[in-house]
Amino acid sequence: MTLERHSYDVLVIGAGGAGLRAAVEARESGLRVAIICKSLFGKAHTVMAEGGAAASMGNVNDKDSWKVHFRDTMRGGKFLNHYRMAELHAKESPDRIWELETWGALFDRTKEGKISQRNFGGHEYPRLAHVGDRTGLELIRTMQQKIVQLQQKDGRETGDMESGIKVFAELTITDILKENGKVSGAYGYWRESGEEVLFEAPAVVIATGGVGKTFKITSNSWEGTGDGHALALKAGANLVDMEFLQFHPTGMVWPPSVRGILVTESVRGEGGVLTNNLGERFMFKYIPDVFKDKYADNEAEADRWYEDQDNNRRPPELLPRDEVARAINSEVKAGRGTEHGGVFLDVSKRLPAELIKKRLPSMWHQFYELAGVDITKEPMEVGPTCHYVMGGVEVEPDTAAAVGVPGLFAAGEVAGGMHGSNRLGGNSLSDLLVFGRRAGMGAIEYLKKNGANPVSEAAIKAAAAKIQAPFDRQGGENSYSLHAELQEVTHNLVGIIRTGSELKEAIAKIADIRKRSANVAVTGGRKFNPGFHLAFDLDNMLLVAESTAKSADAREESRGGHTRDDFPGMDNKWRQVNHISSFDGEKVNVRAQALPPMPKELFDLFDIHELEKYMTPDEVAKGGSN
Repeated sequence: MTLERHSYDVLVIGAGGAGLRAAVEARESGLRVAIICKSLFGKAHTVMAEGGAAASMGNVNDKDSWKVHFRDTMRGGKFLNHYRMAELHAKESPDRIWELETWGALFDRTKEGKISQRNFGGHEYPRLAHVGDRTGLELIRTMQQKIVQLQQKDGRETGDMESGIKVFAELTITDILKENGKVSGAYGYWRESGEEVLFEAPAVVIATGGVGKTFKITSNSWEGTGDGHALALKAGANLVDMEFLQFHPTGMVWPPSVRGILVTESVRGEGGVLTNNLGERFMFKYIPDVFKDKYADNEAEADRWYEDQDNNRRPPELLPRDEVARAINSEVKAGRGTEHGGVFLDVSKRLPAELIKKRLPSMWHQFYELAGVDITKEPMEVGPTCHYVMGGVEVEPDTAAAVGVPGLFAAGEVAGGMHGSNRLGGNSLSDLLVFGRRAGMGAIEYLKKNGANPVSEAAIKAAAAKIQAPFDRQGGENSYSLHAELQEVTHNLVGIIRTGSELKEAIAKIADIRKRSANVAVTGGRKFNPGFHLAFDLDNMLLVAESTAKSADAREESRGGHTRDDFPGMDNKWRQVNHISSFDGEKVNVRAQALPPMPKELFDLFDIHELEKYMTPDEVAKGGSN
C-alpha cells in the first residue's frame, strides 16, 4: 500500500470554531494550512453551543465592560482560572464578535439595530450575542464561508482553490509526530477506507473539543472522545486540572433515546424557572454564601429582575452551571424529582407562545419532535448531563503554545486554564474565537524562527504499526464492551458527586480496563468498520478518564465542577493549586503546581471582601503580584 503524503506549514486538527479561526489566521499570513475534520465539514460540536457568545459590547446595558466580564469569569471559575487567559478573553471577545459580523454572521438585533445580547447564568449584564438558539451553527456557517472565500482567492491567484488551505474530512489522527524534540507532523487514516495518511508540518494546532463520550450520559456527539487531550499527552504535553468537568444542569431526560441532549441555558436566560415535583422553585434553597449578595432569595424579587435589573438581584436559576447542576441532583436524590429522574423547567408561563418559538426555535422543535412536549404550553423534564471539560492542554496564554512541546498549539475546549473550575455559559464560543486566533498567531511566530522538520522513516513505521496492531490480534478484547465498562465506571464513580474511596476504586478499574485494552482485537477489514475506529477512541478515553480520576482524587475540596462528598467545603489553600497530568507511556502521573498569582492591576478590580472568600489571608495581604 502506497502511503499518502502531504506537506503543509500548519496542520489544524479539528474543524470547529477554534480550529477554523486558527486556520484563517495562519492562511491570511501566507502559510499553507491543512484542516483535519473527524466527521463531515460543518458537523463540528460547536453547533451545539446554542445560547450565544459572551462579549462585553454593552449593546443592551452600557454598564458592561471587559473588567466586569473578567470579574464574572473569575468568579464563575472560583478564582482557579489562569488570570491572563481570562483577561485576554474579556478584552478581545467584542472584536471577535464584530469581526464575525463583517464576515457575514447574521446576529439578532436590538430595536436600535445593534447586535442583541441576552442574559445567561453567572453574567452580571446581558452579554451573549446570539442568533435565536442556534448561535453555534451560525458561527460555523460563517467560518466555513470564510474558508471558502480564502480558497476562492487562492483559486483566482493560482488556479487551484486548495493550493493554500485544504479540508480533509472524515479523517482521524492517531499520532502527533516529533523529531529532535519538536513537532514534525501527524499520522492518521481515512475513516471510510482505513488507508493511512502522513502530514508533514512543523506546527500543529489541536482544536478537537471535549471528552463527553467518556461518560454514559452526555450532551456531546460521537466525536467527543478526548482525542486531542490524549494526542497531546502522548506527544509529551501536559493536561491541567482535569478533575473539573461541567455537568450542564439541563439535558433532556426522556425518552431514553434522547437522554443527555442539551437544553440550552437560553431557556433560563429568557425566564424559564426550575421546579420540583411539589411545584416548588427550589433554587432559592441552594444559593451559596459567596453569591448571596447577587442573587434574589425570593420569587417576587427574582421576577422583578427581568424588568428592572439595576434595582433587583438575579434569579437563582441563573447561578453558574455547577451550582444549578448540584441543586438538581440534590432534589432528585431527595425524592422530589420528576417521574423520569429530572426536574421541571418551564418557560411557558413567562413568555407567549409566539415569542418562545421566535427566541427558542430549536428548543421548541427539539421537544415537540423528540419528546412530544410543546414547551409553549407545558414544562420540560431536564437533568444534568456531561457537557464540557474545563481541564485541557496546558498552554502559554498569549500564544496558545502547548507547554513542553515546541510546535504544538491548542485552542478551544481541548485547552485548559481559561475557565478555572467552572465555565460560564456563553464563554465557550468567544473562547474559541479569541484563542483560535491566538493559536494561529502563535504558529505564525513559531514558524518564523523554526523551519521544516522532516519526519523520519522510523516514526512513520511506528505510527503505521500502531494502526495495524488491532487487526493482527486474534480473539482479543472487544472495544465496545470495554467502552461500556468505562462509561459505567465514570458515571458511577467519577460523576457529579465524588468520594475518595470511589475515586480510588475508579482508578483501579480504569487501570484494569487499560491493561485489557492493550489486547483489543478488530475483526473484518478496514473499510466501514466502526470497531476499528472505537479501538483508537477507547485508548484516548482511557487516558482522559485516568487523568480525571487521579486529579479528582488529589483535590481534597469541592470547587466548581468538582464536588467531593468527603470534602464538601471550598478550601482557600487549594485555590493556589493546579493539577498537572503527564503520561510516561504506561500511566498518567498527576502533580501539584502553583497557580500563577494575579497581578495587582487585576487584583484591584475586585472588592477586597469578595477576595477574602476565595483567597488565603497571605494572598489578600500581598494584594496581587507586581
